[in-house]
Amino acid sequence: MSDFATPEDLVRRTRAAVDAAAGAGRDLGLTVSDARVLYDLFSVVVHLAPAPVVARIPTVLPHYASLEHLAHRQRAELDVARWLTERGTPVIPPSPLVPAEPVQRGGFSMTFWQFVDQDHDREPDYVANAESVAELHVAMRDYPGRLSFLSAAEPQFVTQSLALLERRPDLLDPADLDRARREWQVLEPLVSSRAVFEKTFPGIELRPIHGDCPPANVFYGTDGDLFSDFELVTSGPVEWDLAGLGPDLEAAYDRGARRVGARSLDRDVLGFVNAVGMLRVIATLALAPQLPALLGYLTPSIEQWRTMPFAGGVAG
Repeated sequence: MSDFATPEDLVRRTRAAVDAAAGAGRDLGLTVSDARVLYDLFSVVVHLAPAPVVARIPTVLPHYASLEHLAHRQRAELDVARWLTERGTPVIPPSPLVPAEPVQRGGFSMTFWQFVDQDHDREPDYVANAESVAELHVAMRDYPGRLSFLSAAEPQFVTQSLALLERRPDLLDPADLDRARREWQVLEPLVSSRAVFEKTFPGIELRPIHGDCPPANVFYGTDGDLFSDFELVTSGPVEWDLAGLGPDLEAAYDRGARRVGARSLDRDVLGFVNAVGMLRVIATLALAPQLPALLGYLTPSIEQWRTMPFAGGVAG
């Protein structure tokens, strides 16, 4: 594991991201004298104090993710969040103090968001959050922008990561890799083709969805709860937003769906999205050299995956 980032490497990367965000903020006319890191994992999230602006700078990325690729995804995120804000949906909005466009500086592509005071006394209530996701789905239904089919599944990332892991038995046991590759042969056509998905799951509506586990991306603000982090916003089945969360949160979503007059989750589609989600977890192992802590985070999920039905029960 000699190619793994050292603690010193991680500190330098975070410092570079903070410096780039502070410099970009100043170039946009913000007063930034006390930039503070709020979060640091796949992205560095920085409060550009004293300005009421937060910058989010993705730092752990697949090797093919160019700044242009990232900016394209960020524009969709900003547009969806802006559109939802204008319609009164509780989301963290783009900052009104700067243009709602990604900014590139220092080798990073970043976005700017309104700073919101957090209620630090509250513990996450994922069951309540999952129930509220049905309301978010209703709010997103009429979004007029163009969203790609299941881009949140990142099929290129899965395919290339499995190829990289073939050369990294230190990250994934060859027997696990063999199963993952055979599962991907079954699942990849459904992820990459809307027509194949619709043939396999007739009658399942494809619509704008959050794309990245919205029950885990509810921000507890002092003035109310806000959905956040639409980085993977996409078009797909609503089940995607509940992937891997288990029966309790699925039941909570169904309660919320009944309340707003939406359909309940489909068990067959859940099997599919859970299986794809697990393969994305395995693919994320390829990013461990950039972020060594991932090994500890991902190991329990991989152990769970070994007990699951092959390819989520989807017939090949």
